[in-house]
Amino acid sequence: MKRREFLGAAAGAIAMPALVTPASAAGGRAADRIEWRMATAWPKGAPGVGVNAQRLADRIGAMSGGRLTVKLYGAGELVPPFEVFDAVSQGQVCEMGHGSPYYWQGKNPVFHYFTGVPFGLMAPEMAGWLQFGGGQALWDEAYAPFGVLPFYAGSSGVQAGGWLNREINTLDDLKGLRFRIAGLGGEVMRRLGVSVILTPPGEIFSAMQNRTIDAAEWVGPWNDMAFGLDRVAKYYYLPAFHEAGPALELIVNKEKFNALPADLQNIVRGAALASAAEALADFTFHNIEAFARLTAEGGPELREWPEPVAAELARVSSEVLAELAASSELAGRVAASHDAYLAKARQWSQWSDAAMLGLRNRHPLD
Repeated sequence: MKRREFLGAAAGAIAMPALVTPASAAGGRAADRIEWRMATAWPKGAPGVGVNAQRLADRIGAMSGGRLTVKLYGAGELVPPFEVFDAVSQGQVCEMGHGSPYYWQGKNPVFHYFTGVPFGLMAPEMAGWLQFGGGQALWDEAYAPFGVLPFYAGSSGVQAGGWLNREINTLDDLKGLRFRIAGLGGEVMRRLGVSVILTPPGEIFSAMQNRTIDAAEWVGPWNDMAFGLDRVAKYYYLPAFHEAGPALELIVNKEKFNALPADLQNIVRGAALASAAEALADFTFHNIEAFARLTAEGGPELREWPEPVAAELARVSSEVLAELAASSELAGRVAASHDAYLAKARQWSQWSDAAMLGLRNRHPLD
C-alpha cells in the first residue's frame, strides 16, 4: 500500500464512532454555540497522533451536544508544527493545540519531564504520576507563565529507538551520525558525537530518502511504516532508551478555557481523559499488528543497543538530567517528584510487569 493510501485508510478506518447526546443539548441556540480551532504538531490523519487528535476534537463536540465544536488543523495549516504552543498561548489563531511537551522545551527545559525523560516512566506510570502523584500540579505551574493549560491525552507506549543505515557496535559508530531524534535523547546523542537534527514529522521520510540524515526515530512500527521508514533503512533499533512512555497533550488557552461555562470545562477535561485511554489502546493494538507485518515481510534487521553503548547512554542521561534539575527552582522540584516516583515504580515493575513478561515469554501457551 502506498504511504498516501495508508494514511487515508487509517484516518477513515478508525474514525471515532458517533456519541449519543441528549436531543435537548444538540438543539441549543446558535448564539450559545462556541467554535474553537485546534492546531496540531502532526500531519492531519497521521496514524495514532493525528487520528487521536481528530477524535478528541470530535468528542468534545459530541459530548457538548454541539455547544462547543472544535475544528482541527494539521501541521502547517494554521502554524508550523513547532509553533503550536505559541499559537495557543496567544489565543488569536487557535484556542487549543495537540502535541507533546518536549516540542516546546525552548520555553522552559523542564517541559521535558511532562513528555518523558531517558530511562524514565512507562505510559501507565506517567499517567499515575500526573493524575495521582502530583505531576499535574507541577505541569500546570510550568505552563502558567504562558497562559496555557495542559491536559494529558495519552501515549504511544514504548517507542522504537530508530531506523539506521549504519550498524552500531561501539560508541565510535555513533560519531558523526546525522540522527533525527527528539527530546533529551537528542542531547544525550549529541554529547556522544552524533549530529542531531530535529526534522518535523512530515519531512522525516524525504530526509532519509535523500540521505540528508542517516538515521531517524519517530514513534514505533505503526507510525514508522506508515511514514515509509522501513523502505529507507536497513536496521531497526529497539527500544527507544529515551521514550519509554512519552505523553501526548491537549493544550488550551487558559483565558479562553476560564471563560467557558463549568460544564463545558468538565467536558474538555473528560474528553482528554477519554482520549488518553483510547490513544494508548490504539497505539498498542496497531503497533502489535504492524510489527507482525514487519517481521513477516522479512523487513529490516532488528537490533538492540549493545550493552556498552546502552551503559554509556544511561551514564550521559544521568548527567543531562542532573543539569536539568539544577537549572531552576521549579526544575528541581519537578525532578525530585518525578525521580522519587520513578524509584518506587522501578521497584514495583521488577515484580509486576517485568516479572510477568518474563514468565509469559518463558512459558507461552500452546
